[in-house]
Amino acid sequence: MIIEEREYLLKPGTAAQYARLWDEFGREPQTRILGDLLGFYATEVGELNTLIYLWRYDGFEDRANRRAELAADPDFAAFRRQVKDLLIRQRSRILTPAMP
Repeated sequence: MIIEEREYLLKPGTAAQYARLWDEFGREPQTRILGDLLGFYATEVGELNTLIYLWRYDGFEDRANRRAELAADPDFAAFRRQVKDLLIRQRSRILTPAMP
């Protein structure tokens, strides 16, 4: 099992707009294809205007297959077009269990 942490730094004042657009247009294709959303969070301390997703995958191959399917999905592409101008930076980290 792995967890992917996807972090999106947004232009100041646009986090609520991004979250609303995600709820309306991005949530369905992402959860349909990626599956196990562990959480969708906003920062309160540290670098503000940041939204973080945590996605669970069975392993690296599962993640690669699901991310490729998402990238090819027309509904998700439409969502990405709606939010692209709100983004400053995107980061992704893969977390693996620290103990068996």
